[in-house]
Formats: sequence, C-alpha cells, structure tokens
Amino acid sequence: MRIIAHLDMDAFFAAVEERDHPRLRGLPIAVGADPRGGQGRGVVATANYKARAYGLHSALPISWAWRMSEQARRRGLPPVVFVAPDFEKYVRASRAIVGIIQERVPIIERAGLDELYMDLGFAGSYPEAEGLARVLKREIREKEDLTASIGIGPNKLIAKIASDAQKPDGLTVIREEEAEAFLEPLSVRKLPGIGPKTEAALNTLGIRTVRDLKALSREKLYELFGKWGEGISEMARGRDDSPVEESGEVKSIGEQETFLEDTFEAELLASRLKEMAGSVFERLRESGFDAFRTVVLTVRFADFETKSRSRTAKVPFGSVEDLFAGGLSLLLPFLDSRENPKRKRIRLIGLRVEKLCRTDSGLVLI
Repeated sequence: MRIIAHLDMDAFFAAVEERDHPRLRGLPIAVGADPRGGQGRGVVATANYKARAYGLHSALPISWAWRMSEQARRRGLPPVVFVAPDFEKYVRASRAIVGIIQERVPIIERAGLDELYMDLGFAGSYPEAEGLARVLKREIREKEDLTASIGIGPNKLIAKIASDAQKPDGLTVIREEEAEAFLEPLSVRKLPGIGPKTEAALNTLGIRTVRDLKALSREKLYELFGKWGEGISEMARGRDDSPVEESGEVKSIGEQETFLEDTFEAELLASRLKEMAGSVFERLRESGFDAFRTVVLTVRFADFETKSRSRTAKVPFGSVEDLFAGGLSLLLPFLDSRENPKRKRIRLIGLRVEKLCRTDSGLVLI
C-alpha cells in the first residue's frame, strides 16, 4: 500500500526563536531583515501565526511588514518583534527533528530545513500511519519544544497539500478515494507550482478552484501552458507518481544580502562578498562537507532585474579563499559593461555553493 506523509514545521524559524527566548512567547514575531523604522531593505523569512494575523508572510518586503505592525499597534495590539535570522541554530534544530523521524521511519526525503516527506507504506494501513504520525508529533514537541503539521495521503501531492490544511499543529489524513473531493473546493493556487502568473491566466478563463480546473481538457491545458499544462491536469485529479527518494543531504548552501542603499561601490561589494564567503564556507563544514565544485553568484539591480551566474570546476574547491575568489570573478563583470552596460546600481548579492563534496570519501553530491 502506498502511503506518503508530508511533515511541515509550523513557522519554523520564528518558533525556534520563541522557544529559545521565553520573552518572545505569545508575541507576534517576524524573522528577517532589520525594518529600520520602515526604511529597511530585504524581506520577511518567516512570520509566526500571531504576526500572520496582521498580514505578514514569508517574502513580504520588510518595510511593508513594519507598516503593518504599526497599524496593529495603533489599534492597540502588540507590535511585531523583528528578529534577525540565525541559520546555524535553525540547521541544528532541523537535524534534531530529522534524527527523531529517522528512528521510526526508514525512508525520508528532505525538502528543506522545515519540511520532509516520509514513505509510510511499511505501516500497512492508514490508521497505523496516522498513529505513527501522532507519535512523531508528540516526540518533536517533547524533545524539541516545537510543533509540526503532518499530511498523509496516497502520494506526495496530496500529502503536501494536506499538511497545510489544519495548521498549526495539524494532522490531516486523505485516503486515495477521498483525494479528488479534497482538492475540488481548493483554490488553484494551492496546487504546487501554480504561481501568481498561472493563477491569473486561469482566472481570466473563469478558473478559480480545482473543480473548475478539472473541467478543462488535458488538450486545452496543453494548448495554454505546454507540457506543464499536462502536469496541471494530473494534479487537478490528485495524481502524482513521484517516489519518496532518500535525500538526507543538503544539496546547496548559500546566503544573500540586500543593501541598505543601492550601490555601485566595488570595495563595499567585495567586502560584503568576502564576509558572505566566510559564512557560507563555515555552514558548509557544519553540514559535513569540506569542498564544492560550483559557485553561484546572484545579483539584483535597483530596478529588481535579477541575474545569476555560476562557475563549475573539475577539481573541487576546498577553502574560503577559493570561494571568495570564485565569487569575485563572477561579480566583477557586473561592475563593467560585460554584465552591466547601463551601470545600474546593485540592490542585492547572493553567494551559493553546489555540487558539495567530502574530499576524504570522494563523495560529490550532484
């Protein structure tokens, strides 16, 4: 029997901060950039549920988040507490949660620091799988003082959507024969991969729910969206054959910084890149790797145009100096006509490593 579960930690970064700082308990919290009194740059990484009630959410510009907090304060509500992210702490918490799961579930697939899939077919039935999920939720709460929401279904698609159905601290079980009825009343936006542009295109056709979407033929969806349209047709019917693949390894590590002011100063950019290289390399080692083959640089200009460039070597890079040098070689063309002929100021840079390696074992994670 195919039974898949999706575990999603509740407002993970904010929950870890609330756990570790009792003074924050019960308050609206946003983890992300410094709002600087409404003049800050960057975005919200995570908002807890009290902050979400004010309208805050992940990827919201931090200046907007601050204004929403001020509006709440003027209504007599507690203002949002803005907390700088501590990714090393979140990685440690994530590892602890994975350890709890691995004691009871043989096959898991990590989908991020705060979510993973589990193959629960070994449980033999939905009631047994639900009982195991309750045990896992209890152990995470007892050992890590954090809550998780779990969705259980016949495939990864249904499990993922189900995990969001009763947040926070939810447990939702959808059997195969219930899958289509479960999906039908949902907004098309609930289907993974359907973003604002696809949603808007569907809305112009009067398609707002999954039930509406099912009324469109596979051929019509292919005509509208190409091969992706065929995937949408399958999702609308609750179909997903993708397996749970063991992937306990981190596949990339990176950081990015949004500057307080758009800049074209080479010295400042290089200085920030060097600091970023040190931080990324430290996290690389903490993740159990000591080298990498690919360096990726992301640049966002003042007009929000964003470009990424990468460099992959045959021989792994093994030092922070290698990382900085690789990142700098990718950055320099953005300071002249090669990548920036209009000399646009830069709003954000990001540095990431991929194809991670353990040189002692020869392992390369592609």
